[in-house]
Amino acid sequence: MNSSTEIKNIAKETIKLEVDAIKKLEDSIDDSFVRVIELILSAKGRLIVAGIGKSANIANKMVATFNSTGQPAVFLHAADAIHGDLGNIQKEDVVICISKSGNTPEIKALLPFIKSMGNTIVGLTGNIDSFLARESNFALDVSVEKEACPNNLAPTSSTTAQLVMGDALAVTLLACKNFTDKDFSRFHPGGTLGKRLYLKLTDILHENSSPQVDSEATINEVIMEISKKRLGATAVMKGGVLQGIITDGDLRRMLEKQSNFENLTAKDIMCVDPKNMEKEALAYDALQLMEKYNISQLVVMDGKQYQGIIHIHEIIKEGVV
Repeated sequence: MNSSTEIKNIAKETIKLEVDAIKKLEDSIDDSFVRVIELILSAKGRLIVAGIGKSANIANKMVATFNSTGQPAVFLHAADAIHGDLGNIQKEDVVICISKSGNTPEIKALLPFIKSMGNTIVGLTGNIDSFLARESNFALDVSVEKEACPNNLAPTSSTTAQLVMGDALAVTLLACKNFTDKDFSRFHPGGTLGKRLYLKLTDILHENSSPQVDSEATINEVIMEISKKRLGATAVMKGGVLQGIITDGDLRRMLEKQSNFENLTAKDIMCVDPKNMEKEALAYDALQLMEKYNISQLVVMDGKQYQGIIHIHEIIKEGVV
């Protein structure tokens, strides 16, 4: 059994080797990389990303990243391709083939068929003198000096280099397309990320979200409205116009200062000019504002028209964090 120090050193050496492999990739960002980006941007078809073994796993991840950032992509397993799946490749598609050695039998069998179909091939290989590099229209060097595996066998540093080159392609493409967070939300409607990008305040307002009292309302009436709507606050109105807000915290502070409140009205204890946002604002932006000012309630407006009050718990319950 290795000692605690030895285990830590093995892990640190693994990380160091993979970091070194990533740093070396910077030298591969040359004019060929630029031409590949220009090729993909001008292509009328999709990206087909092919690989076998561990490179197939990387190809799958690259496809997921491309699709989520607005670049249509399809995964193609090299072994399946030569047994019927070549039909996935359409005339105007660009094909990315990934192989560490560049001489894998399946890749060597696949490339002539792709070339005969007239598709442009981009090779990601760790061997720039390989069959894949020679037969590709463009070759991107993802070679590494050493695998992190002690035996220099298991794909570790090499697959990391492939993955990072894929990310470099995807991020460069989205930047060139001016891909925005709104574009991103169209491809991520589910989960926390999706809700951050599309869920609006108007989506979570409900019929009990608009507590309100007249500015001349008694304190008892204020307490009853806050208790009834269960948002910990109520808006104070005058002639249909928002005057301020009263929270349960305002009530507690009032009680600390005086025991007799029979002659007080809502306007006497309200907070004027409360924090507010438009109903079409994103719930996540509202949450950020509430956290910034350490408040639990936020007034929702439609121009100058009061729409309701959102409690921070309502936003959190929707799963935007």
